Amino acid sequence: MKQKLRVGIIGATGMVGQRFLLLLENHPWFEVAVLAASKQSAGKPYEEAIKGRWKMSVPIPEKYKQMMIEDGEQIDLISQKVDFIFCAISLDKAATKALEEAYAKAEIPVISNNSANRYVDDVPMLIPEINGHHISVIDSQRKRLGTKRGFIVVKPNCSIQSYVPPLSALMTFEPETILACTYQAISGSGKSFKECPEILDNVIPFIPGEEEKSEQEPHKIWGSVQNGKIVNSNSPLITTQCLRVPVSDGHLAAVYVNFKKKPTKEEILEALNHYEFNPLAQNLPSSPEKFLCYMEEENRPQTKLDRNFGKGMGITIGRLRADTVFDYKFVCLSHNTLRGAAGGGVLSAEYLVATGYLFAKPL
Repeated sequence: MKQKLRVGIIGATGMVGQRFLLLLENHPWFEVAVLAASKQSAGKPYEEAIKGRWKMSVPIPEKYKQMMIEDGEQIDLISQKVDFIFCAISLDKAATKALEEAYAKAEIPVISNNSANRYVDDVPMLIPEINGHHISVIDSQRKRLGTKRGFIVVKPNCSIQSYVPPLSALMTFEPETILACTYQAISGSGKSFKECPEILDNVIPFIPGEEEKSEQEPHKIWGSVQNGKIVNSNSPLITTQCLRVPVSDGHLAAVYVNFKKKPTKEEILEALNHYEFNPLAQNLPSSPEKFLCYMEEENRPQTKLDRNFGKGMGITIGRLRADTVFDYKFVCLSHNTLRGAAGGGVLSAEYLVATGYLFAKPL
């Protein structure tokens, strides 16, 4: 790129916002121009606003410490300083939806980590390797919003990004019914162990809203584009259980699946190891060298050992075997704040640059 795009992070003080800062510190295409959060943090240097709340394992990068926090709702001011934004602000759904649409209508593209716009049928919900072609609906979305440059793209919920990629590789065998039980890290709730003492020596068998998202969102990812809208798939049937477990990062899933065209184990391994995913999503700055990796060891993947595979952007799979109720079962793992949150957002932005939908504002 001839010049880096200027990016604003709306929700920069939260855990996902902090992860964005680390990922963008030395990014070859993007430069952080605005840090924004709530009115309570606005007007403070970032280091002061985040005091006692920095949750990453490495220190705050020096370049951000003295940047002044903007009020994330000051759209006119922020839109003058950025080419696009990442939105990870903590508001209720109605307020989040309104804020993101307001940015888009101000001709600022929005890459959202929030759920508010995930079910809008002209808003792509991207895993670029799998459904990158869904960005074609941006043209229809712009017509609806009355924009030339502004739009919204969302990232799926972190809970599904361990099992949707391997199942996508197996679609040729027509999965019919799927059971996925996810064992989710505390960072998925935006907390560290210090802030979540109730998880120590414990498993919490309920995460609000998570099972609904886990059962519904895959159907949008596997949906088709028709007349400028994304039409959700109506199969396979998915049921889930989502549990919070005492690990810092990484969502592990135990997956059970029945197929219409039951493959052999060897055919499944061949499909996983040679999944021909969207070539336009390869060789981007945040792309993992290998998207899916099957691990032969009986006790892998493990959350602590394998969550950082592919710099946290790859998916690891293991323990594939026949089942007595379903055709097959396996386990899979993704890093929830990298692939599942900020990293997935950055990869989506890179993909939108590579496909011509995201570009610098004309001077």
